[in-house]
Amino acid sequence: MGLVTYVDGRYVPKEEAVVSVFDHGFLYGDGVFEGIRAYHGRVFRLEEHLDRLYESAKTIMLEIPLPRAEMREAILETLRRNGLRDAYIRPVISRGVGDLGLDPRKCSRPTVVIIVDTIQLYPKEAYQRGLRTITATVRKVRPDMLNPRVKSLNYLNNILARIEANQAGVEEAIMLTADGYVCECSADNIFIVRGGEVWTAPPFLGILQGVTRDAVLGLARELGFPTVERVFTLHDIYTADECFLTGTGAEVGPVVEVDGRSIGDGRPGRITTRLLAAFHEMARREGTPMYPAEARGAPA
Repeated sequence: MGLVTYVDGRYVPKEEAVVSVFDHGFLYGDGVFEGIRAYHGRVFRLEEHLDRLYESAKTIMLEIPLPRAEMREAILETLRRNGLRDAYIRPVISRGVGDLGLDPRKCSRPTVVIIVDTIQLYPKEAYQRGLRTITATVRKVRPDMLNPRVKSLNYLNNILARIEANQAGVEEAIMLTADGYVCECSADNIFIVRGGEVWTAPPFLGILQGVTRDAVLGLARELGFPTVERVFTLHDIYTADECFLTGTGAEVGPVVEVDGRSIGDGRPGRITTRLLAAFHEMARREGTPMYPAEARGAPA
C-alpha cells in the first residue's frame, strides 16, 4: 500500500497530496509545523508537540481549524492508515489560499496537512563513529526580531547553515547568536559535557526549545548527571569532554569533531552513549498508542 496523506479532512494517496500555488505557506512560508516520531506503535510526546503547534499558531494569529482533540485523532488516523508503527509525522498548518499580497486577511481558511513517512536523518554507522560538524557563518536570527519558539514554515536561515555543512562535507552546522554564543544547529539542539555536567543553551538565546531536548534533560537528571542551561562559546565546545545533538530526526547524535577539532578522545562519549540508550528505552515504553486497545494492554 502506498503512503497516504491527510489534506483538509481527506486521506489521499501521496501522489495526490497537493496544495494551491496561491497558498501563503508556499508563497511566504506563512504557517507552522511539527516533527513527531512514532516508535513501536506509540507516538512520542504527542501532547507536548500539540502544545507547541497550537502555541506557535496562536503567536502568529493563525487559527487552526481543527480543535485539539480532532487534530490528535487525525494524526493517529493518518498513522494507522499508513500502517507504520515506526514513523515520522509532520502536521503542517499554513495560512491558506490567498492572493499575491502579504495580507493574511485575504486567506479565508488555513490549510491542514498531515504527512506520515519513515525517516533516518543520519546513517546508523554515524552513531557508532560519531558526527562531524562545522560552525556556520550565517548567524541565528535575534529572538527580538522573530520569536524562535514559533516553529514556522520559514526555515531559510537554517537552510543556509545546512548548505554550509553540505559544502564542508559534514553532517551538521552549529549556529551562533549575533553575539557569538553557541545557540543550536541547523536542525538540532546542541549539548556538551564538561566535568560530568551536561550543558545546553538556554531558551532566551533564541533556540527552538526541542521536545527531544527537554526529554534528554530529564533523562540526564534521572541518570544522576547534573544539567545546566547556560551560555557558552565555541571554546567550551572545542575543549569539551563530549558533545551531542538532539532532535526528532537525530534523536541523540554523538559529535566527535567540530571545525576540524576532535572532541574528547574523538569517539562517542560515555555519557552520550548512555543517554542514547536511555532515550531509545524511553521511546519504546512511552507515548500515545496508535490503537486504543494498546493503551489497555491488549495485543497489537
